[in-house]
Amino acid sequence: MFIHCVFFWAKESLTASDHEDWQQGLRSLLAVQHVVEGSVGVPAATERPNVERSYAYGLLLKFHDLAGHDAYQIDPRHEAFHRRCVKYWSKVVVYDFVEPPGAAGPR
Repeated sequence: MFIHCVFFWAKESLTASDHEDWQQGLRSLLAVQHVVEGSVGVPAATERPNVERSYAYGLLLKFHDLAGHDAYQIDPRHEAFHRRCVKYWSKVVVYDFVEPPGAAGPR
């Protein structure tokens, strides 16, 4: 499994309407063909020194493999999201990782 985690920091001047549009754009990514599973959210209310909570939205997408991720990157819906929502963020950080062989399955 290929896991794609994206964290977005918002520009300070955004309105409630901007945030709603951005959230709709993020949710649209969950319907991209190669996405096996996904989630969109905001920082949880966890208070520990090592928890990063300064981002506005998190996006987690799972793909079967790197090829699925690569197809997602050039999918027209992903490109439309970027065109629509790039004006809302000031910073993006991406963490991609793969499960080690034999690690898949319920715990």
